[in-house]
Amino acid sequence: FTGGHATNPVTGEPIPVWIADYVLMGYGTGAIMAVPAHDVRDYAFARAHGLPIRPVIQPADRASLDGETMTEAYVGPGTMVNSGPIDGLRMPDQMPKVLDWVEANGRGHREVTFRLRDWLISRQRYWGTPFPIIYCQACGIVPVPDADLPVVLPLDAEFTPTGQSPLVSNEAFVSVPCPSCGGPGRRETDTMDTFVDSSWYWYRYTSPGFDAAPFDRERVEAWTPVDLYCGGIEHAILHLLYARFWTKVTRDLGLIDHGEPFVRLRNQGMILSTEGTKMSKSRGSQVGPDELVAAHGADALRLHLMYLGPWDQGGPWNDRGITGMERFIRRAYQVVEDAASVTQMTDADPDGQAAIRRLTHLTIASVTADIEAYQVNTMVAALIEFTNALFTGRHGEVAATSAWREAAETLVLLMAPSTPFVAEEMWSMLGKPYSVHTQTWPESVEAYLHVSEVEIVVQVNGKVRDRVVADPGVDEASAVALAMASERVRSVVGGEPPKRVIYVPGKLVNIVV
Repeated sequence: FTGGHATNPVTGEPIPVWIADYVLMGYGTGAIMAVPAHDVRDYAFARAHGLPIRPVIQPADRASLDGETMTEAYVGPGTMVNSGPIDGLRMPDQMPKVLDWVEANGRGHREVTFRLRDWLISRQRYWGTPFPIIYCQACGIVPVPDADLPVVLPLDAEFTPTGQSPLVSNEAFVSVPCPSCGGPGRRETDTMDTFVDSSWYWYRYTSPGFDAAPFDRERVEAWTPVDLYCGGIEHAILHLLYARFWTKVTRDLGLIDHGEPFVRLRNQGMILSTEGTKMSKSRGSQVGPDELVAAHGADALRLHLMYLGPWDQGGPWNDRGITGMERFIRRAYQVVEDAASVTQMTDADPDGQAAIRRLTHLTIASVTADIEAYQVNTMVAALIEFTNALFTGRHGEVAATSAWREAAETLVLLMAPSTPFVAEEMWSMLGKPYSVHTQTWPESVEAYLHVSEVEIVVQVNGKVRDRVVADPGVDEASAVALAMASERVRSVVGGEPPKRVIYVPGKLVNIVV
């Protein structure tokens, strides 16, 4: 504590001035107005030093905050309190009104601050776009003429441990005539940061053979901005920042009509080493896929990676479970092989056909929803469950019906994104036209998704005693009545009334006695 005080510009109250090493000198002015009730680090500092915590935003969806009893900072929206003349304003919606009051009363002014710094794109490396500049003793710095662009990197550069770019020692590349006077000149050997290329490549991808400009504007307007960008979280700062910068500059030059490069961004998780750290060649913690593919197949490895956990979280690598994915693929293959061998279709077992169609369309709905939500681990689980059901019933009468054939074809189509190689082979086994990857994605039929009844597990003190059938929308009272009417349940419970009943809608009744 400095012993000094500042004056709150809104309420006029004295505020103690402290010096703290957690304040970022590069953020704003380096001096902050601490708000312990609504900032995580300010809260921790105030608690550590016994400073008062005064809420200035009260949330609408919970009890009023009390600085004495708060256990963490509240950083959500709410209504201003303890703020004198600006009490009652909603944050963040009415922040402009706060700024209006501050300016109208001469307490401060609006200011936009930027944390961007200059981008130094010069690199002493071989890989990168060469700077199109030639140095001439007579003419100075001379740009390479448009007719001589692009400057192409030499293919005979020698990579030696000198600490310099390999281009420096490549005389054929460096020594060139001056475009202006024809005298001796030396080419610039620095290359541009590779982020320069990755900051706009998707625009060039729309028209790679276009020579009249960086890209064909008509095609760019048809294809961009990019609908969905999938990338690693490590790109969140540099690459994506540069991409937005480049897009906005290109827009300001009038070459495109939008200011954001990507409509949606999805970050996938990272597969870490077995120690839980980023895989590294230098530490020998990387896992090469070639041996795993040779031993288990590319499709099994891909499934295993999908099944390790949520797509956006990643986690430590382990090879437990790859054999399980092989087993799943073999089962699916057997199901399809059996279906392909059927030459004479029957209409046998109508109830079984209805059950298979319902299972097929429920799986279509589940897998489609999981893919759209990037929940690939649960997508694989649904495919495994579907395959196991078909594998178990593949020798029954229903296996020679059109419903079964439809189920086998659907299984292959649903597996295609995650097991592209084996799906192609299975599609061919079914006599279908090449390729499985150009087929229409199956759509679920709503009529098959309707469940006419559900099976509810009945437990007594946590132990399964019976199963009862009920309507899908059965309420708790009706479900409990069905459970209590079961002879198996009555034989255990006797005449004793339940102490408690635990009900999971449509799935479980647990009677505690």
